[in-house]
Amino acid sequence: MSNERVMIALSGGVDSSVAAYLLKKQGFDCIGAAMSLFEKESADIADAQSVCDKIGIPFKVFDFKKEFKSFVIDNFVKAYARGETPNPCVFCNKSLKFSEMLKKADENNCRLLATGHYARVEFDKASDKYLLKKAADPSKDQSYVLYMLTQRQLRRIRFPLGGFAKSEIRDIADKNSLVTAHKSDSQDICFIQDGNYSGFIENYLGKKFEQGDFVLRDNSVLGRHKGIINYTVGQRRGLAVSYTKPLYVLEIDAENNRVVLGDNADLFTDFLRAKNVNIISGNADEFKTPVRCKAKIRYKHTEQPATAYIDDNNILNLRFDEPQRAVTKGQSVVLYDGDTVLGGGEII
Repeated sequence: MSNERVMIALSGGVDSSVAAYLLKKQGFDCIGAAMSLFEKESADIADAQSVCDKIGIPFKVFDFKKEFKSFVIDNFVKAYARGETPNPCVFCNKSLKFSEMLKKADENNCRLLATGHYARVEFDKASDKYLLKKAADPSKDQSYVLYMLTQRQLRRIRFPLGGFAKSEIRDIADKNSLVTAHKSDSQDICFIQDGNYSGFIENYLGKKFEQGDFVLRDNSVLGRHKGIINYTVGQRRGLAVSYTKPLYVLEIDAENNRVVLGDNADLFTDFLRAKNVNIISGNADEFKTPVRCKAKIRYKHTEQPATAYIDDNNILNLRFDEPQRAVTKGQSVVLYDGDTVLGGGEII
């Protein structure tokens, strides 16, 4: 048992609810805390409040609307306008959940911060370092969106769900009558609940993205696209282009307002580069010489064998043993050694 003081970041979903319940049961001195990020979230905050009332812990709401707009929504919109496909969960984790929330933990005399992520943190005595590891349930593992965590953060973070299967979490919530027990998991970007990314971006910027040319790699024009924000690398459906064989989006050329199309085979490459690199050990010099690892290029991608190194410009260079499909600018590449996350960066 522990009476250590911990702040639990509550989203209003079942996972963070059970994280709070488990820590309370383990004897921690718990505070529940929700981030107020945008206008249409009152029901989630009410559910988080209900869970805290049920398990008997105080509850706070922190207004991060300004920070969420600046760090998450603005970056998301700008990336799409550049022809990239960003992952806003990475922006949010880096700038808010494990940054601003840690500051709030300090203000409330909490040494620890806990979330409902499916991942594990372990201390390795041999290296005197904290390790970020995959969750026990591979189908729910969220280590991919946590690669930006540092040693300073990991020593203060707890992931109570890391050793559980999702079915166990639902069962715990149900048996303890938590209001979130049967609440469905969110499947889309939290601030675009209707899934209409292009509509959101155009409303947010107050402008329409102009039509442009669909082209092949030889620059021959096939037709007109509806605006670059409507497309992503690897896409086949919705192109409305007549051709002798199926075509896929190979590249978003934002500078020239073009969408480059081609064969599925043209989507495969064995090489990528990434910026904004974080090595979890804190020692990027470990990658100054090539390192064998496995890497994944999107959340649902199965990591694949690769060799990686960081050059003198702090750019991660990675070559897969076998070509991978639809390496996409703006997504994250995350490196693994077994079930340990080595780090990652943003694909360029």
